[in-house]
Amino acid sequence: MQFTAEMIAGLLGGEIVGDKGATVSTVSSIDGGKAGSLAYLTNPAYEQYLYTTEASIVLVDKTFEPKQEVTTTLIKVENVGQCVLNLLEMYNATRPRKTGISKLASINEAAQMGENCYVGDFTVIEAGAKIGNNVQLYPQCYVGDNVVIGEGTKIYPGVKIYEGCVIGKNCILHSGVVIGADGFGFAPKEDGTFAKIPQLGNVVIEDNVELGANTCIDRAKTDSTIIRSGVKLDNLIQIGHNVEVGANTVMSAQVGIAGTSKVGSNCFVAGQVGVADHVTIGNRVKIGSKSGIDKNVADDEIRFGYPALPGMQYHRSFAIFRQLPDMASKVREMEKRIAKLEE
Repeated sequence: MQFTAEMIAGLLGGEIVGDKGATVSTVSSIDGGKAGSLAYLTNPAYEQYLYTTEASIVLVDKTFEPKQEVTTTLIKVENVGQCVLNLLEMYNATRPRKTGISKLASINEAAQMGENCYVGDFTVIEAGAKIGNNVQLYPQCYVGDNVVIGEGTKIYPGVKIYEGCVIGKNCILHSGVVIGADGFGFAPKEDGTFAKIPQLGNVVIEDNVELGANTCIDRAKTDSTIIRSGVKLDNLIQIGHNVEVGANTVMSAQVGIAGTSKVGSNCFVAGQVGVADHVTIGNRVKIGSKSGIDKNVADDEIRFGYPALPGMQYHRSFAIFRQLPDMASKVREMEKRIAKLEE
């Protein structure tokens, strides 16, 4: 679908500088813009590309004044970042939606299917499953016995949802996600082997949650592992059994949360953070990448390091740590001088 500069300016309340008939059909970065694409300038460091970009239209701030000649059409708007988000959402809404149920899908007679659902090739839906309206299940998904999936949820190829788990409305599960595999529970025996502890609970994912590719959320030993509404998890994240993640918390790739820990709402957890078992993290907490959390964290704290320290304490400690080689050399030199004096 094509959009003219005049249409875009009308939607965004912008001012056109250039050809109001310029058309675009896709969005690009300003340094990679090609003819027919819409680019945007949000970072002044990228202004240099404005003068060479091949993009047909570029969104800029209303106060922006170019320092050189600009050959592309500009649309000046109040908030470039928000306008780009609005346009991306609009463009995404125009993309065709998959519909219909493949003849190659296997749907148990005892499953309940909502209206306007899409079910792709080789997807399996077991007995007792309840699929809401407008759900999209791409090829090779598995939906176990008595699973519930809320309306408007999109599940990409290869997702596996074990029996009894609940997925809310308007969720997105990317390829390779596994929901409801057994929690990691084993009891040592006298002969040195391990007895498996049955994992009898489930996973409950509330509304508007997005899970990145190959993320795994284990079922609870009893009760439920819970992902509250609005949570966004990146790729390759492991959530252990009986964990609870609070509403609107965001986690970057390769985070691992061990069993029975609780993460509060509106937290930001950077990549490769590890959280030990039975730890409670408060609300609005920020944790830096590669940090290790082995103790409870109060509301609104910032943590860095391994094991993680409060933000300012970590930075002071790191400032000293960087000086350790020089300090060690000075200590050795002082030891030599002291030895000479003692002689």
